This record gives sequence, C-alpha cells and structure tokens, in this order.
Amino acid sequence: MTGRESILRVQVANVTFQNPIVLAAGTAGYGRELADVADLDQLGGIVTKAVSPEPRAGNPALRVADFAGGMINAVGLANPGLERVRDEVLPWLASHLPRARKIVNVVGRTIDDFATVILGLEEALGVGPVERSQAVSAFELNVSCPNVKAGGLEFGADATALKTVVAQARAATRRPLFVKLSPTLPDIAAAAQVAADHGADAVSLVNTIPGLVVDLERRRPALGFGTGGVSGPGLLPVGVLATWKVRKAVRIPIMGVGGVTSADDALQYIIAGASLVGIGTTALKDPRRPERIVRDLQRWCEREGVHALDEIVGSLEWPS
Repeated sequence: MTGRESILRVQVANVTFQNPIVLAAGTAGYGRELADVADLDQLGGIVTKAVSPEPRAGNPALRVADFAGGMINAVGLANPGLERVRDEVLPWLASHLPRARKIVNVVGRTIDDFATVILGLEEALGVGPVERSQAVSAFELNVSCPNVKAGGLEFGADATALKTVVAQARAATRRPLFVKLSPTLPDIAAAAQVAADHGADAVSLVNTIPGLVVDLERRRPALGFGTGGVSGPGLLPVGVLATWKVRKAVRIPIMGVGGVTSADDALQYIIAGASLVGIGTTALKDPRRPERIVRDLQRWCEREGVHALDEIVGSLEWPS
C-alpha cells in the first residue's frame, strides 16, 4: 500500500481495513453475487448476507419497493442456512477478495442461534482443501431481529437477552464481534454499552426504520409482507445522530450505516465518530458507487490536508 493510499487505512478491533467503506449486510450477497459487477477488493470490506442456523425462505414478494425518500424492504432474512454457507460460501471467500475484509452477518430466532452459527462456521475455518482461516475477518450480530421466545421483542431492546447473545458469541470465537443496533431503541447508547461490556469489539449503527408504503392503485401495502425497513438518504441524519450518541458513551469502534450516497455523507459519519462506513441502498442501485466514494474520500483528505483518517474520526465540534 502506497503512502497516498494509506491515508484511508483504518484499524478496527485489530483488523486493518484498507479504507473505511464497507458494503452493508445483504447488499453484496455473499460477495460472489457482485464479483462480476463491481471490484469489491477496492473497498474496505463487505458484510455478507445473513446466516441463520437453518435455511430461511424469507417473505413473500414484493420484497423491495422504491419511494420518493429511498427504499423499503422486507426480505425476511432469506438465506440458505449454516450448512450451505459453510460448504459453499466459505471456500469462495477464502480464495477471493484478498484485500477487502469479510464480515459475516449472523441472525437468529432464539438467543442460542447466534452462537450456533458462529461455532458452526469456526469449525469449518481452516478445514478442507482450501485454506479457509482468512475467509472471515469478523462477525456482525444482527440483534435487531425478533426473539421468538420473548414474544417477538428485538434482542437489542432487551438488555438481558442482548448481553447473553453477545457473551455467548464472544465465547464461540476469537474473531472480532460487531453488534448491529436498531435506531428505534429508546437508548441506543445504553444498548451499545451493554454490548461493549459483554464482549463486543465494535457496533454497527444503524439498521433500518420500520415503515409502510401504500400502493395506491391496489390500496394495499407495496410489500408482500406489509411493513418493511426504510433505508436510503432519509436515514442519514438518524444514523449520524446515533453514531454521535454512541461515540460519547463507549470507546469501541463504530461502523456508521444508513443513507450514505456520497463521500460527503460518509464524512458526516466519520466526523461524528465512525471508523467505518457501511453503504447499502445506494450500492444496490449502483454497485460501482462505493468505489467512487473511496476515490472521492481520498481526494477530500488530500485537499483538506488530512494525513490519516483517524485524525478526523469523532472530530465533531458541538455548539456551545
């Protein structure tokens, strides 16, 4: 890596990212789905589509709809399950994207599901004809999904469930753990503190906001599931505020996610306190946009005399 490129290099939880731009969970599949469309190895990393213990069919169509303020989706965490990811995805991740870091998103219906997935993947790493130890750089726990044994309450909204999920995941792996939190939590900083206290190395802020888009011709919800998660530009100030709040409360690194469409948007997250910036909706619409954002970040740093990105992480000056 040249001195010029190293301006954007960041270290998060003992993992070095060549730049802070990461594709958010689900937007790049498991990597190979976009390998012929975008140069993913130019990015800091990717967060994979979700992995659950069992295959999940997901929600009925339509699963995604645009509206004037962004996008709404209700995919239902559809995925092929732990066994197929272990057997089919890990070998590909091990032999591709040598520069980009790979973070596996983990979901579950019960508290124990998260550790089950991590243990299953850890058992497979380094086993078989393909050296897999570098296939996974970290895990991201999506605690915004509902705990079916607690009446559908989000894991992240229940401090006891959250600490147990994180602690069990921590016991299952030595790899870094990111915990992804919902913007609808009554106190997102307190939830981040619980995660940090029980083994999280970083937090991802934020997940989507619940919403409803109506198809006027049918007078029915636009999505087959009815409600969905709202993402896109309107989520930017919500995610930036959450980043600033959490940055004040905990010292573990933050991945800011939500509404990023440009280098300027990414810089808002960074200045508010994020070391990494996840890109979702805009990457779905234009898979090459994240690469351009990396180049624009580089130019901004050179123009502003920033020699290392860490110089501006959390540099927000609050009005007195």
